Amino acid sequence: MVKHIVCWKLKKEAKERQAALAADLGARFRALLGVVDGLTAIELGENYNGGEYDLALLCEFVSREAERAYQSHPAHLAIKAIVHENVCGRAAVDYEL
Repeated sequence: MVKHIVCWKLKKEAKERQAALAADLGARFRALLGVVDGLTAIELGENYNGGEYDLALLCEFVSREAERAYQSHPAHLAIKAIVHENVCGRAAVDYEL
């Protein structure tokens, strides 16, 4: 199993609508289940604890190959475009269990 964790810092104008943006992105990411082969779980949440990052995404995949395929999947790329419009910082970690 592979876990893919991404944290995003929102642009100032996106931060003003953070809750709505998080709800929209969360629904879009959850819709990838059953669409992206090898994706077994996905969730997005808002950071309630302060700090540098505002949103976090957690994905689980059956393998590294599945995670790599997700990165170039058209459905993921469509969401990624929305994310890029709204963020100014990103950190990511991938690990295998």
